[in-house]
Amino acid sequence: MILLYLNDTEQRFEGSPQMPLLWFLRDVVGLTGTKFGCGMGLCGACTVHIDGSAVRSCVTPVAAAAGRKLTTIEGLSPVATHPLQQAWRELNVAQCGYCQPGQIMQAASLLNDNPHPTEAEIDAAMSGNICRCGTYTRIRAAIKQAAETAL
Repeated sequence: MILLYLNDTEQRFEGSPQMPLLWFLRDVVGLTGTKFGCGMGLCGACTVHIDGSAVRSCVTPVAAAAGRKLTTIEGLSPVATHPLQQAWRELNVAQCGYCQPGQIMQAASLLNDNPHPTEAEIDAAMSGNICRCGTYTRIRAAIKQAAETAL
């Protein structure tokens, strides 16, 4: 049995410890905000946090979260009041929206580590998250706005 703390709630899992976190979140727990993209950890659509650090849930086994704090887009702010979520809305970042939970989770990890990133630091941190719609300029602007809001 694996014990983990998902969005501040204790969860027990008795399945395969090698199951990807993505499928645990979506199929076992029913949290569908985390998206399946490439299945190889390359696009970032499945980004979640383990102990505040961004990880790709499609290639991270459930066992890697054992005894640790796991946060999904649903747990970032249950009522969508996180500064990043607010900036995303205010700046109309999303186009199709599919990659946006992963984008926001990657950005939240960046701001946890570096509350006032430069544009170059934002670009470097976000370079592994792909947006097929090309909303990168709006993503960068929303991250900058959220960083300013959190002062």
